[in-house]
Amino acid sequence: MNATGEVREPLNRTRVLRAAVSLADDAGIESLSMRKLGHILGVEAMSLYRHVANKDDILDGMVGLVMTEIELPAATEPWGQAVRRSAISAHEALLRHPWACSLMMMVPIGRAARAARTRYMDALLASLRRAGLTPDLTYRAYHVLDSHVLGFTLWQIGHQFASEGDVSVAANFVEELPSDQYPDLALHIEQHGQPGHDDEFEFGLDLVIDGLTRMMEGQ
Repeated sequence: MNATGEVREPLNRTRVLRAAVSLADDAGIESLSMRKLGHILGVEAMSLYRHVANKDDILDGMVGLVMTEIELPAATEPWGQAVRRSAISAHEALLRHPWACSLMMMVPIGRAARAARTRYMDALLASLRRAGLTPDLTYRAYHVLDSHVLGFTLWQIGHQFASEGDVSVAANFVEELPSDQYPDLALHIEQHGQPGHDDEFEFGLDLVIDGLTRMMEGQ
């Protein structure tokens, strides 16, 4: 119970990690520190070490939490639908936590993140194998799908930060672009933000799945 008479939730590892995720979502991963985290939780920073080993342990646990938000491919669905749903879920989870994508690609990965990542990898590989892909095509398909999720998400996050950071630069570029010399680029820029152009992730994902389907049929 605190000074106001309210019952405080006991401090535990899950509560520490959730607070860290919330802090990173709101202020960026660079804002994370034991001192700030302790302040948010209403405890001294040293109290956190009863539940987490150090900052690296916190980062590992944070990635593990984000990974649990990803829907795994369901064995009861056709493989294309299952893989598509899971990939979109992963993309949306990483957009909710824009700091997580880079951390997921860091090596070495810790125990919590590794366990969550292993479950995801195995479920995706199992879905591809159930579809009837050969071991070699399964190997290649996994990497194409994984790189689309991570690569496109990093690209999208980078463009969002760039547009939010300096709108005037982008506006000046568009205004000063000699459209008669670069008509295709001018048209491309004009299309940004127009209705119907907000599904690029799904568009690329469907190209991958359609391509894999044709390759599987030709095995």
